[in-house]
Amino acid sequence: MNTVEPIKSLKKIDDMKKILKAQNPRDYLLFLIGINTGLRISDLLKLRMGDMISGKKIKDYTIIREKKTGKEKKFMLNNNVKKALKEYMDQGYITESEDYLFKSRKGVKPITGVQAWQILNKAARSVGINDRIGTHTLRKTFGYHAYQQGTDITLLQKVFNHSAPSITLRYIGITQEDIDNVYVNLNL
Repeated sequence: MNTVEPIKSLKKIDDMKKILKAQNPRDYLLFLIGINTGLRISDLLKLRMGDMISGKKIKDYTIIREKKTGKEKKFMLNNNVKKALKEYMDQGYITESEDYLFKSRKGVKPITGVQAWQILNKAARSVGINDRIGTHTLRKTFGYHAYQQGTDITLLQKVFNHSAPSITLRYIGITQEDIDNVYVNLNL
């Protein structure tokens, strides 16, 4: 199995957002929630509108049971996710709280992991990303940028349920080049 990489460039992330938003609001929301929550694709695809809203109000946080671990996970919804959810609702894409958030066009079920992979790869290629991209890229992108913004590695280790900080660093794609940049850019 090939490993996938996080999207490290903020410009490429913004370019992908633009492509996906123009292509399909559902695909944009999938990308946005993925990179802002760090959920596995299996957990993203089973999200229902009722997980994100209460009545007509968007929740501050969501609680799910992770498919892989069986553990309960509580995560906050940031302002970018809330705004995208509101636009999605206002455009009438999802009307019932039982509806899957990422509903297939061919019925009431959610899109599949393969469909999500195809959506992400097509958008990545269209913005010039040639790294290995997959659905796990969303989760790794979340971790990489959280770490780059100063989130402690042991906190990310807990978020990802990893057994050691070294695993989390490798997982989010911290390379020797990133480590070298610490030395080059710190000029006290």
